[in-house]
Amino acid sequence: MAYISTRDSSVRVTAAQAIAQGISAEGGLFVPEKFPTLTASDFEALKGMDYIERAQFVLRFFLDDFTEVELDYCVKGAYTNTFDENRPAPIARLGEKANVLELWHGPTCAFKDLALQLLPYLLTVSAKKTAAGKKTVILVATSGDTGKAALEGFKDVPGTEILVFYPSDGVSPMQKLQMASQKGENVHVFAIHGNFDDAQTGVKQIFTNDEIKQLLAENNMQFSSANSINWGRLAPQIVYYVSAYCDMLAENGDLSDGINVVVPTGNFGNILAAYYAKKMGVPICKLICASNANNVLTDFIRTGTYDRNRPFYTTYSPSMDILISSNLERMLFELYGNDAETVAKLQADLSMNGKYTVSNDVCAKISGLFYGGCCDDAQTLKTIDEVFEKYGYLCDTHTGVAMAVYEQYLKETGDNRPTVIASTASPYKFAKNVLSALSDDAAADEFGYVRLLHDVTATEIPSPIAALENATVRFNETCEKDGMRDVVLKSLGIE
Repeated sequence: MAYISTRDSSVRVTAAQAIAQGISAEGGLFVPEKFPTLTASDFEALKGMDYIERAQFVLRFFLDDFTEVELDYCVKGAYTNTFDENRPAPIARLGEKANVLELWHGPTCAFKDLALQLLPYLLTVSAKKTAAGKKTVILVATSGDTGKAALEGFKDVPGTEILVFYPSDGVSPMQKLQMASQKGENVHVFAIHGNFDDAQTGVKQIFTNDEIKQLLAENNMQFSSANSINWGRLAPQIVYYVSAYCDMLAENGDLSDGINVVVPTGNFGNILAAYYAKKMGVPICKLICASNANNVLTDFIRTGTYDRNRPFYTTYSPSMDILISSNLERMLFELYGNDAETVAKLQADLSMNGKYTVSNDVCAKISGLFYGGCCDDAQTLKTIDEVFEKYGYLCDTHTGVAMAVYEQYLKETGDNRPTVIASTASPYKFAKNVLSALSDDAAADEFGYVRLLHDVTATEIPSPIAALENATVRFNETCEKDGMRDVVLKSLGIE
């Protein structure tokens, strides 16, 4: 299978090249030239498989330059004994129609683990195929969860160095501690003065800077990414939507009317993976895009205009505090019929003017596929309380956004199909805010809130969270957003 760039129609690379490179030289994102189609007999077979087998089945279509032995090594290495009860993506049923897809049972208690436990294996195999002997330098911008999941996945992986940048005031205390206490000899963590969009823009500029790439080449290094701009991050996320549908098929038997999917998202990668699952044959009727107060995606879905020229809000769901949704570029490429020239122009407009408007035809396609909704922090907390009161189910602030927007969709449309709601993080990663939805109790520090949340809800504290209480902080350096280049070169020993 060939991979093409969203900004240059002449670019064609293999899966291994796309993963090792991370991003196309001109700044475009790699996408498959075509998508496989899963048949009814495929889904029947998938129903009886465990998660590892499903991942191998789906990913072999996208990684056809990997041998069976290589793919087996990657998938089993990622998903064996790394998730609770060896079930990476279990479903919790709430009522008759809502199926909560719990994606936070991995080592960092966030959905990014599903991809970032696998990506180091994919990347090291890809690097051997495409750039044997070179050190791979992983650059990551994070709004909270990606950073820790990437650090955990790549720590002490031979032939790699990983640098993570996060907004100093834009992650939760638990997310910050997870990154600042990360173990590993090849890891580097930096806060920046700025927001996630600043970090993401800085990383992309470094990626495409010819002078920096030349310096790395002279030192036998090459860049790659662990953000969802890397196809190796996105492809594993398709698997869990296929898996969720198969679990629902096995339980319900008849899903002939299809399903809906609700995803809380800021960078658009997680909901794009659901769209790709739909493209492969999962009968998803409506993709429900849930945003917090940073509702740039909601407005785009409803109007066809993407406009980041607006106030930026720091919310209780910080992983969604994003105004530049990188993966939307892949969706635009799809909706414009793989027209790289138009996509490149739209992205240039976004960079120069902070906005663009799609054609009427594309706007109609978007409204047919997606529903966009948003809620503020008050509604998020109200929803967390209502869900716990009604079902005894505790969700984090991002899942609370998804639940609130799902209720909006039901009231507006009456569409009561069986629905998958992506639950992206453990509530204990945001213990203070989640507790405030349920109780007026207060604590002296973050772990006091963790214990109070446990006492109030009688839910289990995840072991990776509990282990952080006595963790040693290793990283506390802060840099300016304009200083990211120098920080990267200094960390790599390149002057």
